[in-house]
Amino acid sequence: MRHSFRRIALATATAAATFGAPLPAMAQNLFAPVATVNDRVVTGYEVQQRARLLEMLNAPGDATEQLIEERLKLDAMAINGLSLTDAGIEAGIEEFAARANMTGEQFLRAIQAGGVEPESFKDFVIAGLGWRELIRARFLPRVQITDADVDKALNAISTGSGVRVLLSELIMAAPPPQAAAVRARAAELSQIETVEAFSAAARRYSAVPSRGRGGRLEWMPLTNLPPQLRPLLLALAPGQVTDPLPLEGAIALFQLRAIEETDYVAPEYSAIEYAAYYIEGGRSEAALKRAAQVKADVDTCDDLYGIAKGQPETVLDHGVKKPEELPQDIALELAKLDKGEVSTALTRADGQTLVFLMLCRRTPTVVEDASPEQIKVQIQNQRLERYARGYLEQLKADARIVRK
Repeated sequence: MRHSFRRIALATATAAATFGAPLPAMAQNLFAPVATVNDRVVTGYEVQQRARLLEMLNAPGDATEQLIEERLKLDAMAINGLSLTDAGIEAGIEEFAARANMTGEQFLRAIQAGGVEPESFKDFVIAGLGWRELIRARFLPRVQITDADVDKALNAISTGSGVRVLLSELIMAAPPPQAAAVRARAAELSQIETVEAFSAAARRYSAVPSRGRGGRLEWMPLTNLPPQLRPLLLALAPGQVTDPLPLEGAIALFQLRAIEETDYVAPEYSAIEYAAYYIEGGRSEAALKRAAQVKADVDTCDDLYGIAKGQPETVLDHGVKKPEELPQDIALELAKLDKGEVSTALTRADGQTLVFLMLCRRTPTVVEDASPEQIKVQIQNQRLERYARGYLEQLKADARIVRK
């Protein structure tokens, strides 16, 4: 969620335009409960505020489900006698704002301009910080990192092994005139619970090449996927489908078919280098033929400079970005590729431009000259995340959750 000030400002304007008008049904009684979690209430107003925040941060997730989980986290904090100081909360706000290259005060003003009240954001920060402290206090004593663990982490850089997932995808084009209808269809399809039904839907509705395989993808390391998507997938049971994810001009759904954990800790990546060559004509026969010719003529990303020679500079993008800075659709396609491989699944300009996308390389966060202590901290955090997921699922199973 690292954003420049300009991106936050644009998101603020978008959120203000999107949410500025009152929502008729919700406006009738914004403070009515939409869910109860044990003795805690989630109101329509809180859901509206969280939805606005997620929109501004361009973050996936369901606002109601997030708030239900936060009630469970707050309950666990209270039971364990954990509370945050005002200074700790302010430090948490500053930490979050720094990801957008802002001060805490600047960030609060920016989101307030988009309709998110500072207190709503503080509630979000309190739940996140408190949960992090609780998980460390409860589970850190159980996490013992050995020299063998460090060796396995280094080995994972070259092997690429670790937690991996088997997914199916369904990506529907959503040009502005059809966006509302596509969102409604996506919401319905997200309730699918069987692999067969999802595959049938992918063959019928998906707009990407995997539709011919019923949307089925091969096994891939979890760390290849966009950081925002990983927790959504880890929260699924096999057969379940993510909530609809907005992409540029499209809506995506992903079904978890299987997940497994190998012997090694998978590497995280600090940077992704890729190239995108833009071909006029969208998915026309001529454009796809041109893409096939380019694929036959190039072996590396640098070869694309020769292909683009004599054309406007805008036909080729070649650069390095942090995983969280990648456009969501680009990140999802790159996750499927190995170094030097190509995808022609994406388009731009409302489908009029074909994207010839090539993965140049991934740079692991853990590198060979990293200190053993840095590697241990990374492994420790990954294991704590697994404990946190399991603990939250236990809290859900034991709780009285009623959705109105």
